[in-house]
Amino acid sequence: PKIKQSTGTRVMYALYFLLVTIICVIMMSPTVPFYNEMCQKLNAGENCKTLVGYSAVYKVCFGMSCFFFFFCILTIRVNNSTGWRAVVHNGFWLLKFIALVMCCAGGFFLPEQETFLEVWRYVGAVCGFIFLLIQLMLLVEFAHRWNTNWSSGVKYNRLWYAALAFVTLLLFTAAVGAIVFMAVFYTDPEACLYNKIFLAINGSLCLIVSLLAISPFIQKLQPTSGLLQPGVISVYVMYLTFSAFTSKPKEMVERNGVNTTVCVFPLNSGTESDKKIVTAVGTVILFGCVLYSCLTSTTRRSSAALRVCRNSEPETEVNTLIFNDYDEEKTGSGQNVVYDEREGTVYSYAYFHFVFFLGSLYVMMTVTNWFHYDNHKIEKLLDGSWSVFWIKMASSWVCLFLYMWTLIAPMVCPKRFEA
Repeated sequence: PKIKQSTGTRVMYALYFLLVTIICVIMMSPTVPFYNEMCQKLNAGENCKTLVGYSAVYKVCFGMSCFFFFFCILTIRVNNSTGWRAVVHNGFWLLKFIALVMCCAGGFFLPEQETFLEVWRYVGAVCGFIFLLIQLMLLVEFAHRWNTNWSSGVKYNRLWYAALAFVTLLLFTAAVGAIVFMAVFYTDPEACLYNKIFLAINGSLCLIVSLLAISPFIQKLQPTSGLLQPGVISVYVMYLTFSAFTSKPKEMVERNGVNTTVCVFPLNSGTESDKKIVTAVGTVILFGCVLYSCLTSTTRRSSAALRVCRNSEPETEVNTLIFNDYDEEKTGSGQNVVYDEREGTVYSYAYFHFVFFLGSLYVMMTVTNWFHYDNHKIEKLLDGSWSVFWIKMASSWVCLFLYMWTLIAPMVCPKRFEA
């Protein structure tokens, strides 16, 4: 099938990113099949240990982040696909793959590795949190776009209003159901004080932003504001809250002389195979979220929406994403390529690589369990740690703050909403 040049380029970089991420997961899993056999055949001995663990992941991700950061610098202010820098960005895939492998391998030969690991840990934490902010901003932007698109359809077909009402009701039902579920299974009269406090705080904040979204004052500033956006935000905040509760170290309470684990979902499937399945699903979800954020945030429309106090990009830019008659088409054996960037770039090349740079460090920190990296394995991806708990809880508050900011932004940045 036909493929646009801009789409094919982003897919190739995403495949590079996914390949290195899979290698990092393997490095964090000493139980990977054939690992010991491979070390014996290579006669690596003790050196084989340097290929696993959090330090190996740090070095590999350092190489991948350097790869994307180099291309970020190289493609600054590239506005068309005819220059040599654009040609390098859109081609030479074998040479770039070799360069990526060399960057990842070069991390194992860095001097003063203890100092490097200590410094790179904090660099990764900062950049990973910035990537998390981009994810949250994309969610808020997606909620506003969804409501605007469906609300505009009401003028032509009243069924859009019914669909809008149904989805809104479904979202709030899911949010309320999540609150009830967590109140039943993740609170306890004798323990889990944090769970009770933060569940009440997040539930109250979701109610406040919902009432704020439909208040007459906000409706006057933003006529398209409705309950769909706070519904989306509430569901995601409840997901982050639930994820934070499950990431917190387990609490024990002595009852009838027996130590009992509380504030956990009472599953009877505690076998090792079930745990591996859960870990695999969690890892796939991690990959999906990172790739979606990397690819979605680099479109013109999404990247413009991330700049809250700037005039949004005109809708006519979307036309560059559509197949045009004058686009040159490469036919014959192999892939048919539609050159959709002859008139200008569809997305910002530099920003694209910068997001992948941040995504590389986010994967590094997530796979190694952020600051609790000692003796960590990928099989313990879903095990509890306080650092993961606070990061996810803080993310829920940032998400609510970003949405509240978009509601009051017309007062602070009126030029953005003049149209």
